Amino acid sequence: MKPIRISEISYTNVWPIHYYFETAGLSVELIPQVPSQLNQGMAKGEIDLGAISSFAYGAAYPNYVILPNLSVSVRGPVGSIFLFTKGQELHELEGAKIALTNTSWTSVNLLRVILERFEKITPNYITMSPNLEQMMEQADAALMIGDDAIRGSWHNPGYRVYDLGLEWFKRTGLSMTFAVWAVRKEILETRSPELERIYQRFIEAKEKSKRNLTPVIDKAIRKVGGDKEFWQHYFDGLIHDFGKSEIQGLQAYFQYVTELGILKKEIHICTLDSLAKLST
Repeated sequence: MKPIRISEISYTNVWPIHYYFETAGLSVELIPQVPSQLNQGMAKGEIDLGAISSFAYGAAYPNYVILPNLSVSVRGPVGSIFLFTKGQELHELEGAKIALTNTSWTSVNLLRVILERFEKITPNYITMSPNLEQMMEQADAALMIGDDAIRGSWHNPGYRVYDLGLEWFKRTGLSMTFAVWAVRKEILETRSPELERIYQRFIEAKEKSKRNLTPVIDKAIRKVGGDKEFWQHYFDGLIHDFGKSEIQGLQAYFQYVTELGILKKEIHICTLDSLAKLST
């Protein structure tokens, strides 16, 4: 039987779940890529389960089921999803050209909700590789996510920076979930015992990070830069659970993207409740 192929987002925001994830005794293959690549891989059946953009769940609905109590969420600033502008306030971006990173699905459409639904403006969008200097040469503003956004903020030559987690919270008062752990229904139906073991390992890994985040912080410093204080504050701001608050926020997000016509059908969040007992 083939190994179960597990997605691994190539950003630090998933490390509190993935750092301690033990594969010993499991028939699995980890596939580390940026979110947009993982989303496409799962849609094609090349990835079986794991972290994907929240938007990808809606785009493929109802083909996936969400694993409970695992996510990358925030209730306020996220610290790694940034819109950089040349000084403009959000309402001043009417008709402006905005460069969108090609690594994102959730944040790209969250930006559209904030600008088109809440600010009532219609910018022009282009998609580019995540290089802040090149993006700002060709556009009036640039959206970056993950470690690319963090590095961009560190080397910001003076652009105004908007944190999309904060902008969402200011307008809705809700949590925002950027990534969920999901499984294709085919795997759920055919390899349920293995799925339970894999899920248990993810929960154990998350709990280990809660007890000792130091190795995760040290790895972030080595791989990305920054110092202990920065990463402690960054990870403290992230929520890796997926409870009622996160579900409520994500359901609102799906409602807004559907109202804008980005998604064409009503999305319902379906979690695999049979696994919930394993995470308590």
